[in-house]
This record gives sequence, structure tokens and C-alpha cells, in this order.
Amino acid sequence: MPPPLLIESDRFTNVKDLYTHEEIYALMPHKHEFALLDGVSLFDRDIGIAVAYHECKSDGWWVRAHVPGRPIFPGVLQLECSAQLIAFYSRYADGCDGFIVFSGVEGCRFREAVIPPCRLYILAQMIEDRPRRVKANVQGIVDGRIVFQAVVAGMQVG
Repeated sequence: MPPPLLIESDRFTNVKDLYTHEEIYALMPHKHEFALLDGVSLFDRDIGIAVAYHECKSDGWWVRAHVPGRPIFPGVLQLECSAQLIAFYSRYADGCDGFIVFSGVEGCRFREAVIPPCRLYILAQMIEDRPRRVKANVQGIVDGRIVFQAVVAGMQVG
């Protein structure tokens, strides 16, 4: 049985984006195919939560190679979306001027395949938010169902 959602879905579905793709990547160094977040729909520094989403499209760059004829959004890209969200949280909230790299994952469990077209929400509840290290409980949600969960960490370099 999956755990409860980290954040109530009415807080992040059917709401106006707080940050657009362009605003996110004005702060983040990722470009082209690896600029994965399409929007941030919830960002609450006071309680340490954030929600972003990725539009999984049937013509995404990864579709051609990740199970031809039966595309599945790769788990590693789901984790990358999570790492980018917590880096954005840290970079924006703390005014970090260094580069935040994905530094670890714990307790990862994939519960369902992510099949395009769909919107994958990434929920993050911060565990640790220091200038050089950030760590969060994360969940991936599609159509109200948890498709993955993990603890994701990042650290500042350079």
C-alpha cells in the first residue's frame, strides 16, 4: 500500500504556476532536453515544501529509445526532475550562487510506469536545507497516484 501524499493535491493541481519553465531555468543551469521542469505550482518556504511538474509528451526526446512502441518515462529522469526541484528550491530560497548537483538517492521505489501523455507532479518535503546541502522526501504523482518515492539529496559545488 502506498504512503499518503506528502502534500494535499488541492494545493497544487488546477492552480496557476508560481514559476514558469523560463523563470525556473533563468536560475538553473540546465538547458535543452535536460531543462525538465515545466512549471512550479507550489513553493512554501515557511513549511519547506515545493511542487513542480513535467509534461510527459508522446513525442519527448527519450520516447524513440526508451522502449520503442511502448514509451515509458525513464525512472532516472523522474529522479532528475526531483533533483532539479530541490536545487531550484535551494537556489531560489537561499539565494545560493553555487551549482547544486544531484548527490544521492535513498529508499527509491517505483510503483507504476509513467506512460505519456501525462503530467508528472514532483512533490518535495524538505528534510535538510543548508547552504551547501539539501535533502528532501519526494514523490512522483500521476493522476493522483504515487508512481515513485525516494529521498533525494543535492550539494553545492564550486
